[in-house]
Amino acid sequence: MHDDDWLAQRFEENRARMRAVAYRMLGSAVEADDAVQEAWLRLSRTDTSDVQNLGGWLTTVVSRVALDMLRSRTSRREDPLDDDSDRDAATIDTAAPDPEGEAMLADAVGPALLVVLDSLAPAERLAFVLHDLFGMPFDEIAAILERTPAATRQLASRARRRVQGARAPSADPARQRLVVDAFLAASRNGQFEDLLALLDPDVVLRADEVAVENARAGRAQGAPELVRLLRGADAVAGVFSGRAAGAETVLVDGVPAAAWAPGGRPRALFRFTFDGDRITAIDLVGDPDEIARLEVTLLRP
Repeated sequence: MHDDDWLAQRFEENRARMRAVAYRMLGSAVEADDAVQEAWLRLSRTDTSDVQNLGGWLTTVVSRVALDMLRSRTSRREDPLDDDSDRDAATIDTAAPDPEGEAMLADAVGPALLVVLDSLAPAERLAFVLHDLFGMPFDEIAAILERTPAATRQLASRARRRVQGARAPSADPARQRLVVDAFLAASRNGQFEDLLALLDPDVVLRADEVAVENARAGRAQGAPELVRLLRGADAVAGVFSGRAAGAETVLVDGVPAAAWAPGGRPRALFRFTFDGDRITAIDLVGDPDEIARLEVTLLRP
């Protein structure tokens, strides 16, 4: 078993990520701190000598803790707090509330998104948060939820539709289609500055495992180097600049998107999240099973 000092150091290195996950799951900084504290207690009681990726293990633990808290939130708030005799000198104390840190957390999530997340079932919320906000693969999320990866994808997809609908209730599909058209034109023509103008500064690019593998296999033919999760307009514009030559504008579940559809058969999808005339997120979908579950409408003449 690893010694306490080593575990404490690794835990502190992962604290910020764990707290971010817990906050997005719970929408409460106090409850997020409680979840992180519980993760430490579980770590201190567990033999982790065989754990290859301690950061991933801690993310899984704090996610499970947050899921349990969501499921029992009503009764938990009605019950008095119990003294925990296990919180002894070996426990790492959670830092006192930091107003600046709280503001940064709230800013990163946004009050509107938290309201929508609160309307989701616990399993939907976990699937959406871990996949869409943190890029965790569906098979890992499925293990936390004790469901199949396919069922977990469905949960995230259902949550995503509700989030997108709530964040853009007055979205104009015609304007969104113009944005997609402009994005594809700028991509094909290598117009980096035009891409930046269409992307939110904090845009997120997410790619599923199949999309990443397809890009790796197609590097010799000019495919971009993809990773599961990429943030920032410069980085995302760099991925698309001079590419997307074969992509076309389509509708995915009624929302303007893009697809590579040789012979009229969608093989890859580019799903966009919009904020007005700017793109705040792009999801690259290469998984044929996922594509088959979506309603893709080609707009070609």
